[in-house]
Amino acid sequence: MNKALVVGNWKMNCSLEEAKTLAREISEVLSELKGVEIVLCPPYPYLVPVKIEIENSSIRLGAQNLYWEGKGAFTGEVSVTMISEICEYVIIGHSERRQIFGETDEIVNQKLSSAIKFGIFPILCVGENLTQRENGEASSVVSRQIEACLDGIQSPNGLAVAYEPIWAIGTGVAATPEIVSEVMGGTITGTLNRIYGEERTAQIPLLYGGSVTGQNIESFAALDCISGALVGGASLRSNEFSEIASITSRVKTSG
Repeated sequence: MNKALVVGNWKMNCSLEEAKTLAREISEVLSELKGVEIVLCPPYPYLVPVKIEIENSSIRLGAQNLYWEGKGAFTGEVSVTMISEICEYVIIGHSERRQIFGETDEIVNQKLSSAIKFGIFPILCVGENLTQRENGEASSVVSRQIEACLDGIQSPNGLAVAYEPIWAIGTGVAATPEIVSEVMGGTITGTLNRIYGEERTAQIPLLYGGSVTGQNIESFAALDCISGALVGGASLRSNEFSEIASITSRVKTSG
């Protein structure tokens, strides 16, 4: 049974004080929540301050990215070893990293391999853009991304896969449960089954990401193919993020 997982991706937002306050408020509400693991992914400079705010709770810390080398002359990068000292999770291959910073499936594959090697739980992001969906290519695009990104990774320890249709990210237009079920229950699960077999695939949490809100999370969480959510904008509002986590917990534990 895939564990329920709700991840807050703060992206490049918050001041230091805002980040600490947000982490504190979320921790106060969700520290004892059962049935779902909560992960906060603040910007790099705020990882340690947020870690301090949540250290007495069950909430986990994640990074938004990493570099696959352990150390070296890579100005501006943050290494896998640095992340492993602070975080349990890391988001890898987010569409913004792919679109804005030119990350390829091959780069994502290197980051995944390093994260797993150093004991960090990677959250692999995949998803199609609007043109690809309109052209009927969503399934082939997502399947190809998964196969390329997981190439050569025999033991996907701690791996989670997040489906984030690019056309739904930050637009306020979430995918329908029917689309999500088709892609996540069909394409993603089927591709992972081919790579790892059904037993191992059953241990990989599948998250939906793309304009997730407190109003639509229940319709997604109710789907058997979904283990939780990768939350963007709504994770910056402590009340709404707490609502998303609480609803996910209720739906998954009652089922």
